[in-house]
Amino acid sequence: MNAPAPDSAGHQKTDAPAVPFRAPDSERAVQRTLSTGWWLLAVSLPLGVTLEALHGLKVEAYLASQTRRELWRLAHAHGTLLGILCLVFGALAERHIAPRVRRTAAWQLAWGAILMPLGFFFGGILNSEGDPSVGIVLVPVGAGLLIAALTRAAARASRT
Repeated sequence: MNAPAPDSAGHQKTDAPAVPFRAPDSERAVQRTLSTGWWLLAVSLPLGVTLEALHGLKVEAYLASQTRRELWRLAHAHGTLLGILCLVFGALAERHIAPRVRRTAAWQLAWGAILMPLGFFFGGILNSEGDPSVGIVLVPVGAGLLIAALTRAAARASRT
């Protein structure tokens, strides 16, 4: 039997339907962690520039609360560093983290990296002087997820 003739682009025609490639769950989780890292950097770095501008322009709503300034600086710093951590995890996970824990560790890391800076940021909105607002409860939740992810990754790192 003869092979089908190529189309105008030079590709072989086949009668079989095209099946899209579906990456394994752990691979998709690592890709989401990489995406989370890039988004955290894309949001956190401009937040730092914005905070500098608020300070430089002497915006009273920002300068009036020491707690707000501190919490928003923490949001910026944690978002930036956790974004970098997500990128490092994404770059190294496939090679150094055992496949059976990679998906869960990636999920915990991504959510922890999102919740922690959000908690600091929300804690600085509508806060009273000296006390953060209720949004601060996201910080320990995010920290717990980060600790679980990093502990899981360290305990199950493949020995290559």
